[in-house]
Amino acid sequence: MIKEDQTSSILKTSLPAALDLASQPVMWLIEAVLIGRLSAAALGGVGFALQIILLTVTVLLTFVMGATVLINQYLGNNDRWNANHILGQTVMWGILISIPIALLYYFASPYIFLIISEREITGQLSTTGKSGIDAGISYLKTVAYFIPVIVVNFISLGMVRGAGDTKTSMIVNVTTNLIHLSLAPLLIYGLLHFPRLEVRGAALAMGLAHTTGFCLTMIYLRRKTSVLFLSMRELTTPNSESIRKLFQMGLPTTVEQLVYSGGQVIVTGFVAVIGISALAIHMILLRIQGVLSMIFMGFALASMTHIGKNVGANNHHIAERTGITSQRIVLVVVFVISLSMIVFSDSVIHLFLRKEDTVLMDFGFKAVFILFAALQIPKAMNTVIIGNLRGAGDIKWLMWINVVTVLLFEIGINWIGAFIFHFGLMGIWAVHGIDEIVKSSINYDRFRGGKWKRIQLLAGCSPKKEGQTE
Repeated sequence: MIKEDQTSSILKTSLPAALDLASQPVMWLIEAVLIGRLSAAALGGVGFALQIILLTVTVLLTFVMGATVLINQYLGNNDRWNANHILGQTVMWGILISIPIALLYYFASPYIFLIISEREITGQLSTTGKSGIDAGISYLKTVAYFIPVIVVNFISLGMVRGAGDTKTSMIVNVTTNLIHLSLAPLLIYGLLHFPRLEVRGAALAMGLAHTTGFCLTMIYLRRKTSVLFLSMRELTTPNSESIRKLFQMGLPTTVEQLVYSGGQVIVTGFVAVIGISALAIHMILLRIQGVLSMIFMGFALASMTHIGKNVGANNHHIAERTGITSQRIVLVVVFVISLSMIVFSDSVIHLFLRKEDTVLMDFGFKAVFILFAALQIPKAMNTVIIGNLRGAGDIKWLMWINVVTVLLFEIGINWIGAFIFHFGLMGIWAVHGIDEIVKSSINYDRFRGGKWKRIQLLAGCSPKKEGQTE
């Protein structure tokens, strides 16, 4: 009965989270198609601008992950006041950090884009005569106007999602992306009497959509019946101990994600040296991987939430059983996904490449794609096990494991294979699969070993004082 309740609870949390998280990369895919119709130059410039935005999001994980782990353990300990306190402190610092980010985007974007060779990013001009670099600068400068609401909404909604209210985060995020999807073609192409703004229109569509999402999130957080409540007192009263705790909890996750993202950029450089056909196929696989990773992350977040609350309540046995149940659920899900991708590989491939495209025969894309589909199994398993350990607060372990494996496999072995043995794109993705198998095995042993049960995160935190209210 307990196992059935755990399975039902995990599914109720994870399925909305999967839809929520997957909606953003799907929207980026659609936006790429819309901008690509303007010119390859515009697509290249905006693509680079988007990488800068994604790097910013990775840094913001310092706040989101650190706060989420603490909030869940407070909620599990029936300490709603301290959970709301962490929410307020995190949103406050989100507001403060968003200002220099916005200024950096607006004033430094021309200098950031100087690192790119114009000949490499552009082969043509857009219909307005803009180069790819000009398009990227225009996109980033326009987004800068909306950065305060985008940053604060990302942090706030991340904590709502992490606290287990994935249904609300799903509604807000899907609504945001639907508005983005509706506005983008109107403002990019000037449809229905809207002005034709091209790349700037894409940025405006994004900003207006996320502003709507920000308003919805704030309305939810000011309701007394919500899982978390945003107190104006906690939002405006800094607490140095709480901020120190946030950075202590969140910084390892930021390092972990930055190392992983940096490793992927380096690997993409290796693929570019292999050849343009390999790079084109690699980018397609990365796009698909982005959507699949968000689905797996939905299950990881659900597991992280439940384990965090159980650890906060000192129910370590239930926390461990929850983690095992989550792993079994995602194993079934990813097996179905991988098998479907393999069985319908031709159909999936032709969504991105024409049937008559010679790259399919010359490069053996189907074989690479089947390998890619198979390695989703260890990747999904590792994603959920990481969620288990993160919910228990074992974040430094995750950081060091990621640093070591990225340096060893993604950079070290891939460099040897690409430049000495010339094993091509198949070898690149095979190494990635081995990397995921090794990490999932090591992290699984770590979780079952139980060292995370001795981690104390709430010790030394400021308790609620007499007479304090929410």
